[in-house]
Amino acid sequence: MSVIPTAFKRPVIALTPGEPAGIGPDLIALLDGDDSEVDWVYIADPELLAARSRLRGRPRRWPVYAPGVRGLSVLKVPLAYPARPGVLDVRNADYVLACLRRAAAGCLSGEFDALVTGPVHKAVINAGGHAFTGHTEFLAKEAQVSEVVMLLVAGSLRVALLTTHLALSAVPAAVTGERLDVALDILHRALVQDFGITTPHLVVLGLNPHAGEDGHLGREEIDVIAPAVARAQGRGLRVTGPVSADTAFVAGHLVGVDAILAMYHDQGLPVLKSQGFGSAVNVTLGLPFIRTSVDHGTALDRAGRGPIDTGSLVEAMALAKSLSLARVRS
Repeated sequence: MSVIPTAFKRPVIALTPGEPAGIGPDLIALLDGDDSEVDWVYIADPELLAARSRLRGRPRRWPVYAPGVRGLSVLKVPLAYPARPGVLDVRNADYVLACLRRAAAGCLSGEFDALVTGPVHKAVINAGGHAFTGHTEFLAKEAQVSEVVMLLVAGSLRVALLTTHLALSAVPAAVTGERLDVALDILHRALVQDFGITTPHLVVLGLNPHAGEDGHLGREEIDVIAPAVARAQGRGLRVTGPVSADTAFVAGHLVGVDAILAMYHDQGLPVLKSQGFGSAVNVTLGLPFIRTSVDHGTALDRAGRGPIDTGSLVEAMALAKSLSLARVRS
């Protein structure tokens, strides 16, 4: 079997629509046609996609996936039980994870160059007997990677999270020097290698109000965050912090900032989503493959009916494509 030189390789990108009762299959049904630069492989039940396409008034079918198939194709993973739009069924929890496992395996083997994920419903997956906190943690486990970083991108605003899907009461103990060291290195490396920013400027938020107010509102900034910032600076990274989260996102303060590292999920993401919801992209940094995702949920009330916006999925696909092309051409 001949090996195609990397310089001429055409990227193959997998896409998982996510929860079958949600809007993921609808989004697929509304996407436009072929791509001249990359091949797209939808990992899903083809009958599900065809049925949702009919409901959306765009009846269509796609070629069956096989290595080397150009354009759009579907790699079949069968549903455990017929999916009804808007109606969750725990019997399909295994199906959702099977799609993700197949996609991850393909990325890890080099069969696929990137993965784009549609929205899943965490509660129904857990109700189906699987401990599942999110795509980020699941894919890290599949890839046997101990540390990853969630990055949300909305235009020029990039917000990374030190902790992800974690109860707020557990966050202070999770803000450790080691975790900060790793997260800053992963974030810096990704901005340089994948986003093409030569010397990225990172801003680290404090954990407490007013970044601890010199210790009067908490000592995490003094004892943990500031030392980690100093160590990063010692490694040659351009890092500022800890900065108070209530002013970090003021427009004037964002000038020259390439990414912000927030300490927890709802510290940074409400600001980003208020500015770019529907067009923001979730990127998992630290995996051995590219992974992007939509920034919204399953929208069960709109599945199979009602208006939906494909913007976030289109942006997630565009970013996965851009990063994949940059890697194969480097």
